Amino acid sequence: MKLEGSCHCGRVRFTLESAHPYPFNLCYCSICRKTAGGGGFAINLGGDAATLAVTGEEHVTLYRATLEDGRESPAERRFCRHCGSALWVWDPRWPELIHPFASAMDSPLPAAPERTHLMLGSKAPWVPVDPGPRDKCFDAYPEESIADWHRRLGVAC
Repeated sequence: MKLEGSCHCGRVRFTLESAHPYPFNLCYCSICRKTAGGGGFAINLGGDAATLAVTGEEHVTLYRATLEDGRESPAERRFCRHCGSALWVWDPRWPELIHPFASAMDSPLPAAPERTHLMLGSKAPWVPVDPGPRDKCFDAYPEESIADWHRRLGVAC
């Protein structure tokens, strides 16, 4: 599926191909909560890094979070330097992947039949969690990848 996304002010637009376009993964970690907001969690999708095309790349900046142990994360979070919109995450440990934020998508995304609530161990106390009957909840990262979730449910494109 071709995904199209943009920032709020419109200076940055991007496209990429995704075999994993279902927004199912709700991350409650402090990094996602503080950099992307969105009700206390962020939703990442999976995309093919080789297909990423960006218009307005000069308006994109990156942030590498400081981890709890004081080390800098290798993951690069991309934002619009003007409006602050969270756009995507790229991590050199998985260079073939781009993880765009569902909140930046302009393409209509399919509704997930179940969701995964992850990093609940670092969730802010004010953030409610309302899992559906089929949803799965994890204090940390689950073993199941974005691709595995899509395969298990038969929703990979």
